[in-house]
Amino acid sequence: MPGHETAGSLPRPRHIAIIMDGNGRWAYRQHLPRVAGHRRGAEVVREMVQACAESGIPHLTLFAFSTENWRRPPLEVRLLMNLFRLLLRREIRKLHENGVRLRIIGDRSSLEPDLQEMIREAEERTAANRRLNLNLAVNYGGRWDIAQAARKAVQEMHSAGEDPGQISEERIAVHLSLADVPNPDLLIRTGGEQRISNFLVWQLAYTEFYFTDTLWPDFGREALEGALRSFGQRQRRFGRTGDQILEGSCASE
Repeated sequence: MPGHETAGSLPRPRHIAIIMDGNGRWAYRQHLPRVAGHRRGAEVVREMVQACAESGIPHLTLFAFSTENWRRPPLEVRLLMNLFRLLLRREIRKLHENGVRLRIIGDRSSLEPDLQEMIREAEERTAANRRLNLNLAVNYGGRWDIAQAARKAVQEMHSAGEDPGQISEERIAVHLSLADVPNPDLLIRTGGEQRISNFLVWQLAYTEFYFTDTLWPDFGREALEGALRSFGQRQRRFGRTGDQILEGSCASE
């Protein structure tokens, strides 16, 4: 499905997903410890949330910590989790006041109990907000997401007396972490790498990709607008031909 359009402008995405890469390299270039890059990156998160809310983009999903990130040095992992706690304490009131709904996707079972409780309270507090849906992927992996959804679908079918051998894409999709929001229209990855790194593997099937060498701590509003302009100039076909898209556009005018 295409992104929504604003009057007199290029089409804009309904859902942006971002792989926030480059915090460590940014800190290294500034001759600072890696945690300084993560702290600066957290400030950019705040800026992106505000920019999306003001632009009328209803869904934003950020890759904060992957299932593979546990392989990082233990000290860095502890610092990241402590930073996450700090952000939840400091930012939840502002998010709530600005109509932002916060949701954490990923396997919470590996997180410390106090962090799990903080997440639960933050989600409950912002559950009724509708201006922007902010999804933070924490201890998340796309393959994990598909596997847990498939397990739930099979259990559901088994309980209903149905043959799990007849499982469909639709039965799996309703159990994915973001089943109730549209799939991302645009994926942005900062930091120069050009891969999805096990992020939203199922949901990115027809997403437009935008890769930039800009490190995440340097990715501001102007950089976001550049990504949005690139998205707006693309023709999204979803298996159809370019002529079919043009014919459909003419018919709707």
